[in-house]
Amino acid sequence: MRGRIYLWINVIIIVVFIISAAFNIYFISHKERVNSTLYSENSINADSTEEYVWVATMTDNQMYINNDQKALKEFGKEMGVKVTIEGPKQYDVPGQIVAMEEVIKRKPAGIMVLGMETSLIPVVNKAIDAGIPTITVDADLVGSKRLAHVGSNWYDIGVKQAEAVVKLLGGKGKVAIMGIFGADNMQAGFQGFKSVIMDYKDITLVGEYDDMANVQESKRITLEILKEHPDIAAICGFDSNSGPGIGEAIKEADKIGKVKVTCVDMEPEHIKLLKQGIVQKLIGQKRKLFTYYGAKLLYDLNHSKLRITPDDAYNRVTNIPNIVDTGLIEIDSTNVDSIIDKMK
Repeated sequence: MRGRIYLWINVIIIVVFIISAAFNIYFISHKERVNSTLYSENSINADSTEEYVWVATMTDNQMYINNDQKALKEFGKEMGVKVTIEGPKQYDVPGQIVAMEEVIKRKPAGIMVLGMETSLIPVVNKAIDAGIPTITVDADLVGSKRLAHVGSNWYDIGVKQAEAVVKLLGGKGKVAIMGIFGADNMQAGFQGFKSVIMDYKDITLVGEYDDMANVQESKRITLEILKEHPDIAAICGFDSNSGPGIGEAIKEADKIGKVKVTCVDMEPEHIKLLKQGIVQKLIGQKRKLFTYYGAKLLYDLNHSKLRITPDDAYNRVTNIPNIVDTGLIEIDSTNVDSIIDKMK
């Protein structure tokens, strides 16, 4: 009897050991997978004690590398301060929140957050409550405690795309729009678009679509729209990957020129689509200004002796603008060569 009891005890110990080992392996591998998706670069002046951090929704994106990240590094060189790029490689808001939590722990001189979704608000508020000057760039979080925002006016982006569509279609036809659902800036863009076309009774908006900032998803959605609405007249893209995805689908479906396309941004892939006649209008953003002026605002918060009231801190007043609208550049076949250098 006693032998059986010892046997069962040994069996239970072995089972517990196996389960424990399995859980440890899972959590270690899970942690490694999460960490492998994050990106961190102390890009310039790493020895400086004054650090300004850009925390993005995704960092491994050529548009961000060529514009936002490049401009931030230029700021670091000019001002002699440490600038750091943080965030997941691919679009991942939970990953961005993890990156923010880590940045807050080291208490930098300032943080810029690409505020794509409202789920970021608590961690932005946490940074402010920790005494870290924090602003949003590119996409705003109006419900947060952020001190300022630097970026494009997305309502205007929607208005500009709608005005282009109205002109391209002669005021009649079916249209579709796509971008990132859950992003405040995209919703503002959609609202701006609808504010214009609502005055044209012969223009019908067939739907708003979420392409999740993914070229292949944008292409898939576009092909579905073309199938479900064979008489679709125009498709408009609101995130940087919308245009390339729409363009691929239009080309594959042999609809070049038959379905009008407008989209946001003016990266090489967008310019190529315009020159090929697949896209008729680009609404370009001055992306380099986002991080450059964002970092400048944070630097001024820390260094400027300018005061708005006798005691700004007590009165909860900052000595920087609340909103910096960096402006837009409208590009079509008539001005593309004069604005953009010759593309390969």
